[in-house]
Amino acid sequence: MGIRVTVYGENVHEKKNRTVADLYPEGMHAAIAGALNRGEGIEATTVTLQEPEHGLTAEKLAQTDVLIWWGHAAHGDVQDAVVDRVCDAVWGGMGMIFLHSAHFSKPFKRLMGSPCNLTWREAGERERLWVTSRNHPIAAGIGDSFELENEEMYGEPFGVPEPLETVFVSWFQGGEVFRSGLTYKRGAGNVFYFRPGHETYPTYHDANVQRVIRNGVNWAYNPAARIADPSAAPNITVDIAPEKIVERGPKLHQDGEEGLR
Repeated sequence: MGIRVTVYGENVHEKKNRTVADLYPEGMHAAIAGALNRGEGIEATTVTLQEPEHGLTAEKLAQTDVLIWWGHAAHGDVQDAVVDRVCDAVWGGMGMIFLHSAHFSKPFKRLMGSPCNLTWREAGERERLWVTSRNHPIAAGIGDSFELENEEMYGEPFGVPEPLETVFVSWFQGGEVFRSGLTYKRGAGNVFYFRPGHETYPTYHDANVQRVIRNGVNWAYNPAARIADPSAAPNITVDIAPEKIVERGPKLHQDGEEGLR
């Protein structure tokens, strides 16, 4: 069995905007999953905002090794219970890739713990992505740089925590720069943010973009067993302490009692 990837697509612009519908007649999520499935070692399926629980049930996440997230117009419509479930899965070891405007998605902001804000301009300008970590597996098969003829500009400062590594930095025709490929560790989960992907441009049909996303899947995949309850905070009583101790003084909680949150 290959790496099991689930691609979440908001699936709103494709239904409302003719340009987006023409570029991605089956949706951006389907284009991303299709590109992944054309190679070996990855089995990609899709879910959308409109499905019950956005398709991200506990059972679906348990069968997902890496979750890819694209959203823009309807971040607020994502159910908080699903956000909790996704973040628990990441903390437990599921890989996660956030694309383009998913920087403002609820799961990304929760995992980053920061505003995730930036500057932007929609002018169809050229973007040149420079590889800043040549030996990083996410950049495998990519030259020193590659270009996208039309993209939306994202500019610094980018309101995210300092990453583990910056894999790509973008330059835009208007002069701005942006950290476009960032990696993080959240709990046991590997997280990759990749900037390109404005919906009115054919970005997800670009071979280099497809390669980076595929590399990102392989990097984010954690083959270890998922941590069942990554938020557990058990009350460790005196009798099971690693070293013998004697209880002293008053306490707030009784043995075995759950802590306050």
